[in-house]
Amino acid sequence: MAGRRVVIVGVASHWGQELARRLALDPTIDYLAGIDIEPPTADLERMDFIEADIRGPLLSRLLPSTEADTIVHCGILWYPEAGRPARVLHDVNVIGTLQLLAACERTPTLERLIVRGSAAIYGCEGATPYFFTEDMARTLPLRTRFQRDVSELEAYVENFARRHPALVCCTLRCQPEIGPELDTPLIRYLDLPAVPTQLGWDPRLQFLHADDAHGALEAATRAPVRGPVNVAPSGSISLSHILRLVRRPALPIPHPLFGPALERLGKRLGAGPLYGDGVRLLRFGRGVDNRRLRTELGYEPRFDAEGAIRDFASKSAGRRVGPALHPGDLAGRLSEALR
Repeated sequence: MAGRRVVIVGVASHWGQELARRLALDPTIDYLAGIDIEPPTADLERMDFIEADIRGPLLSRLLPSTEADTIVHCGILWYPEAGRPARVLHDVNVIGTLQLLAACERTPTLERLIVRGSAAIYGCEGATPYFFTEDMARTLPLRTRFQRDVSELEAYVENFARRHPALVCCTLRCQPEIGPELDTPLIRYLDLPAVPTQLGWDPRLQFLHADDAHGALEAATRAPVRGPVNVAPSGSISLSHILRLVRRPALPIPHPLFGPALERLGKRLGAGPLYGDGVRLLRFGRGVDNRRLRTELGYEPRFDAEGAIRDFASKSAGRRVGPALHPGDLAGRLSEALR
């Protein structure tokens, strides 16, 4: 019997590369290909690399030729990165997903589509459920561009699934990931010598351990689960508790100044800016229910919310993204940044 044929879109991303490495070890997969605008940095000898921009119509000619039965979309951007500034995030996330779905319609061998999405679709507000279940999406205002983009691209995937009921379409709604090997605005924020917080707020958070993010994505390629699935650790943890575990002092500042100050301060310290969705997350927090992940997708997270932070703290002890500053010095720089 012929084995599976898997294509990973966005294979140069951290998540796409690790998924390709894991699937390359799977003897049931006969063919593995990756699509991106640049090749992955990892050595993936068994994988065929196809250079293509997800936003272009060329994808509709290339994808059918792979005869893929499973397509995994790892190309959604959560924040700007080298070569992809903030202004292109909408094009990559929304227009790119539309182009991918058009290419999927022209791939007659397709059986399964997995999209690595975001829990930002639930928004971030003050009065919210303790844990969002999958049917609670779009019940709250989506106030940031990223939240609206995630909602829009999910709507396109849902419409595609309705038009093609024979296909198994699954969207993973991932909480923000944490791990010592990651280099994201959130990680750089927690690595500051003193961490700015929003005065009077102590949000309840769920940070997904990178190992569990990889494990859930791999599990989704094997389990025929339809619809959205929350990917998050069990439980939640407050920001103040997080800072105690990573041994960083808090630097409370008034909420209206938090976003602008952190963006300017981050640039000075090499931490990079923290964007709208992150600012709201660090004010209101967000928790999601992971029962579908555990019972239907069949993946049990190795780390709960506190365990993910403890593992990050133990493996990244002593790491800094900028000069070692006394909190008073940092407060002085923060004051200068607001002028």
